[in-house]
This record gives sequence, C-alpha cells and structure tokens, in this order.
Amino acid sequence: MHKKLTITIDEKVYFGLRKVVGQGKISRFVEDLVRPHVLKSELESAYEEMAKDRNRENEALEWSEATLGDSAYEKR
Repeated sequence: MHKKLTITIDEKVYFGLRKVVGQGKISRFVEDLVRPHVLKSELESAYEEMAKDRNRENEALEWSEATLGDSAYEKR
C-alpha cells in the first residue's frame, strides 16, 4: 500500500530530478534512496536472528579462533 507524501524542494533540484530520473519516476527514485535508511534489510534481520543463537555463535567463535593460528604457517 502506498501513501501520498508532499515534500518541498528547491526548484533547481526538482527540474534536475525530472531531467535525470524522468517525469513520473521521481517517487520511486526517492523511495529507493530512502528505504535503506528507514527499513531494516532482510539480510540484516537474518543476521540478528543468527546472532541470538548462542550455541551457533559459540561454535563459530571456536572455529574462527582455531583457524587463526593456521595463517602463521602460510607462505607469503
């Protein structure tokens, strides 16, 4: 569902938007720019869910700590 929003911007910015983005496409352009700043991404939400799994996090930490020493023996 979409909601109508009225905003005020500088005239030069408006005409620049019409020229670059195209008339009738400004709303979508603005929404695409604003969306990541006001809504969590699905990926971010998934990472938060994974972080809540303490057992998984502990196993991941153990694994990463165990592999840390491996890099000391790698040729450079």
